[in-house]
Amino acid sequence: MDSDIAELSKKIAQDSLFIQDLRREMSNIVVGQEDLVNGLLTGLIGNGHVLVEGVPGLAKTLTVKTLAQVVAASFQRIQFTPDLLPADIIGTLVFNPKESAFSVRKGPIFANIVLADEINRAPAKVQSALLEAMQERQVTISDSSFRLPELFMVLATENPIEQEGTYPLPEAQVDRFMLKLNVTYPTKTEELRILETMSRQELPQVKKIITIEQLLNARKTADKIYVDDKIKNYVLDLVTATREPEQHGLDKIKPWIHYGASPRATIFMIQAAKAYAFINGRGYVTPEDIKAVGFDVMRHRILLTYEAEAENVTSEEILKNIFEAVEVP
Repeated sequence: MDSDIAELSKKIAQDSLFIQDLRREMSNIVVGQEDLVNGLLTGLIGNGHVLVEGVPGLAKTLTVKTLAQVVAASFQRIQFTPDLLPADIIGTLVFNPKESAFSVRKGPIFANIVLADEINRAPAKVQSALLEAMQERQVTISDSSFRLPELFMVLATENPIEQEGTYPLPEAQVDRFMLKLNVTYPTKTEELRILETMSRQELPQVKKIITIEQLLNARKTADKIYVDDKIKNYVLDLVTATREPEQHGLDKIKPWIHYGASPRATIFMIQAAKAYAFINGRGYVTPEDIKAVGFDVMRHRILLTYEAEAENVTSEEILKNIFEAVEVP
């Protein structure tokens, strides 16, 4: 077993070299935001969708667009607005008068990387149009279903501070995002670099680093990364602690949790940890990998009670208590 892991680690160390090139190329445009870049790369390798939340002006859209540019894949940006229709996303039937027949016109959802910008500005009917695409990797138009590309990733952004004209994402859709990343303000030094880079008339250009085939092969390699049973049990303990905190001596947080994390959290935690290990050139998952992705995987899967909201308790604080209480293997 040890020899197999060592051999896999050698292969991953070689196959993951492009990650450094991706980071370096993205840094020509995106200053700082290492956590955001790491999260997007984790979602890309882990075959999961990513929700990005932060106040306006923190380069959320720019970072996502830059990631799409360094991958030789098709990219579509959908600006969500209150008057957007489901057909604007998935496509619709168009009547052809010459042939006296309807034909399917596919929407922007059929791209490899889809940026759903300000996703919480569209009503539930439009948001739900993404549900089938994100989960089943297919789209139904009229009475026909169409498969989406093998490389398909939804990167959604939302603004947390505006309430007027926004629609909270339904829990069923939020749960389909592997990661939720919170973007914070840059440091003073980083903001100076942003000023020097972005105040020019002509912005730097980025090169395509990796093809779709190379990326899909990287995913297959990452999927082979070894996860010990102790790590799996550690993940199970973390997730079940959000549902039954009293079993882990966390009676104080029980009144704050209305619903805990779903089984998707368990699955996504392992997938994300494998991707994180791949990004760091390792053939096995460590507890530190779980800690690195744990908050991003679970912060949007814990539904708070009115009591928690009244006491200004956040899911971050609950997760901090859980990670401190659950024994690390």
